[in-house]
Amino acid sequence: MSYTFSKTLNTGMDEAIERVTAQLKEEGFGVLTDIDVKATLKKKIDVDFRPYRILGACNPGFAHKALQAEPEIGAMLPCNVVVQELEPGRVQVSAIDPIASMQAVDNPALGEVATQVQAKLRKVIDAL
Repeated sequence: MSYTFSKTLNTGMDEAIERVTAQLKEEGFGVLTDIDVKATLKKKIDVDFRPYRILGACNPGFAHKALQAEPEIGAMLPCNVVVQELEPGRVQVSAIDPIASMQAVDNPALGEVATQVQAKLRKVIDAL
């Protein structure tokens, strides 16, 4: 089972970030964190890396339901969306599959939330 679903776009990083952020908003998600992996690796260990960003997406309603169902699930939140440049003009966007990531948690109520979030994140990726 794959733990993400992805789509490759023929665009640059900035446009891809704008598009994915807009689509996340359409589905009720905000971006809580934006980690620039390329900049961090350069700063911390002086390594050159391709453009690579991790967006921490959160839908507050679903986050609340998940936390009510499983108080420690915050360790697995927010839902990460990776935007990485494969080559100039080609960017891959990958979203975590919440069902795959939460398989280890035996809680049917959480499974229902994960199914709903999965549908929304798939819709985001499909719309890009």
